[in-house]
Amino acid sequence: MKLLALSHVFLYLAATPATCLSNETDFSALLAFKNAIVDDPLGALRSWNETVHDHFCDWEGILCSKRHRGRVVSINLRSQGLVGSLSPHLGNLSFLREFILQNNSFYGKIPEEFGRLRRLQFLELSNNSLGGEIPRNLSMCSNLDYLNLIDNNLTGIIIPELGSLFKLKVLGLAKNNLSGNIPQFIGNLTNLVKLSLTFCGLHGEIPESIVHLRSLWFINLSNNRLIGEIPSGLYNVSTITYFAMSYNRLRGNIPWDIGFTLANLQNFHLEANEFDGPIPLSLSNASFLEVISLFSNKFTGQNLKYFNRLPSLQELLIYSNSMQGDINFISSLTNCSNLIVLDVSFNLFSGSMPESMANLSSQLAYLDLEQNQIHGVIPRGIQNLIGLIDFFLAGNFLEGPIPWGMGKLSKAQLIDLKTNELTNEIPSSLGNLTLLSIVDFSDNNLGGKIPQTLTNLTNLLYLDLSFNKFDGEIPRRISSFSSISISFNLAHNAFTGSIPIEVGSLHNLLELDLSHNRLTGVIPSTLGNCIVLGRLHLENNSLQGQIPLEIGDLKGLEDLDLSQNNLSGPIPTSLGNELKLKNLNLSFNRLQGEVPTQGVFQNKTAISLEGNENLCGGLAFLNLPPCPSTTNSKKKQISNLLKILIPVLGAGAIFLTISCIFIFIHRRRILRKIQSSMPSFEDMFLRLSYADLLKATDGFSETNLLGLGRFGSVYRGIVDDKQLSIAVKVLNLDIRGASKSFVSECNAIKEIRHRNLLKILSACESIDFQGNNFKALVYEFMANGSLDKWLHNDHVEEIECESSRNLSITQKLNILIDVASAVEYLHHGTNSIVIHGDLKPNNILLDESMTAHVGDFGLTKVISSIYPTYEGSSSSVAIKGTFGYIPPEYGMSNSMTMQGDVYSFGILVLEMFTNIRPTDDAALNGHSSLHHLVIHALRSQEMNIVDQIFDLHEHTDQNMEMKIKNCLNSVLEIGVACTMELPKDRMTMTDVVLELDEIRKVNLFG
Repeated sequence: MKLLALSHVFLYLAATPATCLSNETDFSALLAFKNAIVDDPLGALRSWNETVHDHFCDWEGILCSKRHRGRVVSINLRSQGLVGSLSPHLGNLSFLREFILQNNSFYGKIPEEFGRLRRLQFLELSNNSLGGEIPRNLSMCSNLDYLNLIDNNLTGIIIPELGSLFKLKVLGLAKNNLSGNIPQFIGNLTNLVKLSLTFCGLHGEIPESIVHLRSLWFINLSNNRLIGEIPSGLYNVSTITYFAMSYNRLRGNIPWDIGFTLANLQNFHLEANEFDGPIPLSLSNASFLEVISLFSNKFTGQNLKYFNRLPSLQELLIYSNSMQGDINFISSLTNCSNLIVLDVSFNLFSGSMPESMANLSSQLAYLDLEQNQIHGVIPRGIQNLIGLIDFFLAGNFLEGPIPWGMGKLSKAQLIDLKTNELTNEIPSSLGNLTLLSIVDFSDNNLGGKIPQTLTNLTNLLYLDLSFNKFDGEIPRRISSFSSISISFNLAHNAFTGSIPIEVGSLHNLLELDLSHNRLTGVIPSTLGNCIVLGRLHLENNSLQGQIPLEIGDLKGLEDLDLSQNNLSGPIPTSLGNELKLKNLNLSFNRLQGEVPTQGVFQNKTAISLEGNENLCGGLAFLNLPPCPSTTNSKKKQISNLLKILIPVLGAGAIFLTISCIFIFIHRRRILRKIQSSMPSFEDMFLRLSYADLLKATDGFSETNLLGLGRFGSVYRGIVDDKQLSIAVKVLNLDIRGASKSFVSECNAIKEIRHRNLLKILSACESIDFQGNNFKALVYEFMANGSLDKWLHNDHVEEIECESSRNLSITQKLNILIDVASAVEYLHHGTNSIVIHGDLKPNNILLDESMTAHVGDFGLTKVISSIYPTYEGSSSSVAIKGTFGYIPPEYGMSNSMTMQGDVYSFGILVLEMFTNIRPTDDAALNGHSSLHHLVIHALRSQEMNIVDQIFDLHEHTDQNMEMKIKNCLNSVLEIGVACTMELPKDRMTMTDVVLELDEIRKVNLFG
């Protein structure tokens, strides 16, 4: 018994330590693996208890051998989100047959110790972040038949040691950063059934030895830099079902018998290479084919009609080749009842689209026939393809209307019909396609109005209707397009009206293009709500007003084009200071003031400002005139106060003799003088035709353009037979009110003649050579231009004199009396009351002797003096005149009155003798109007401030200086009296003429 018991002890001592040692080894290896993991977000290792090693076979993901108790044979932790490195101690799991860590975040190198896993058959480490080279010791895992390292960060070459893994059936090295060639030893792995080397960075030719892989059913060598031809023997591996060599630089022809040698083929990918020749007819014999992808090669031929033998075909992609023949081959594909994708775009197919295409698979979701030579109409049967999601017909010669039935494609998300010859209107039925996200109908002959039903497309991301013939207004329900985030393009059409303020609801829009239309009104400030806008094009319209400051809120704006409009006012500094513009075009507007110097304004090639005559400053490369000086603090202080102008007569050599003695002259004497200045009614109008005016202005060339007015453009011309210089005002009849302005001006000049009214030589109402209505007025040419250009330094480049400082008090008084005489004549000198309605410096023109002439009678009202109660009646409720010069009562009434003209004249007086525009908020220094600024100056004893604009020299005679100020006081008092808020408190023009004439006579200015 003792001997038996002793033998049991020896057996225990001999056996138990070995088992414990084996268990301890695997336990320690697993703990080392766990300790190398830094994140376990799903708790996959929660059951891995480090204190109880007898039960590790129960841990999650661990499988132990039943035969060899306590030995780990499988670790499967697929898709657990684990983060960490691979412990070298894993090499101690000597019974491990299966190791799966697919779809985690392991990093670092694959340990060389894996070579000790002699029993390992299945190694799955794909979709991690493992780096370094493929371990060479893997060659010691001689039982390995599955090796998947796809989608990691492995580097180096495909190691030659892999050539000794003769049992290998699956080799996946795709999506790594490998280099070198496909090695010749690949042919040694004759048991391979699946080889994936796509996206590996491999180059060179495909080795000929690859044809020895006679068991292959899957081969993918795509997305490398392979060259040369595919070894012909590979086409004879009849087991292949998946054949992919796309996105390389491979060349050659597809063997004519491929459909017989690869009869089991299901997926055939050769896209994006340099293959040529015909697509073999025999390919239609591979009846299991589901995907044929041969796009972006140089294939030719016309064998596609035989693909009707492929009942399993789901995708046919042959775009971007040189295929030709009749597009009618599509009819043969009606047998392919599983067809989902058909793309034959960018080829040379011709003919008309067959009606039978309506019988294509109802599962067809993607149809692309763009950029071929297809003509005719879009078949009505297109409506039967109810599965269509994406539909491309762009770049053909299709004509006729868009079929109404297209509105039945309820699954459609993209329709691209651009660059055809389609006509008629967009069918309203397209509003039913509420899943549409991209619509491109650009570059056709579509017309009419945008159907309101399109606003039902609440999922729209991209809408392009540019280069068509659409007209009418942009739908006010544009807010329904708030989903648009890529592009909204209506350019090159004939849209009219204003830009809807609702455009501000397109909060996510990246690109807005409304250019080359006939839009009017102002740029809506609501555009500032489109906070992600990167491109804004509104050029070639008739937009007016200022550039809204809210544009500065578009922090992502890179491309802005507002050129060729009628925009005025300053350039917002935010365009340079706050935006990251790369391109800015503001050319050919009426912008004025200082050009910013920051941001895009520092890049000469990125901006265009030409055609804005009143801009100043900016950087030197713009070659703009300097802005009025504000370089020292004294001048800044002076610019904020009223500047009373004192003339210089001779640099200390000529003295002014001023005597402020008021002499009253009888009113009738002045009136007789006014009447005697009228020309004879015998002056006859010139008879000038459209052809005469075209010749006189050299075809209305830009070189003869004098300026842009409210309703048209003014050109200088010369009548040959009389050698007479004329100014021709051509009415823009597309602008609302232009024709009415023409009639008003013609009516006004019938009965009035005065030396200080601009003489109209002719009125032309005709048809131009394109069959359009043409209306123009012909005036005497005024050599010295408008008074505005003499008063303000922003016009200094346009006049012969150096600056407005050369306009003396004598000249200013003479001009004022000329204007006052003309207006007094309009009010009291004829059988009717004539109200000018728009007195301002721009409408006062100076001839060669600096005599003033009042012009622009486009807003004039002729009222019978017999019925004064109807004075100023108007059918329009719009405010007439120019902001800053119109009286306050015009904002509350639609009437025009003589007192309104008096107010405008008073503003003119104050502007001439302060050199401050009534709309210059900065110069008004916080005052509500020029009227209030002058009253404040007169009452606060600021009359002694020397105005820098007159370039005065210091006077030594204080008595003389006081006389000058008293004289100027009198003139300014007239301006103040004419601009009183209540019309009844204003002077009459007759009194104005009397007082101004007396001031001139008494002060010896005449």
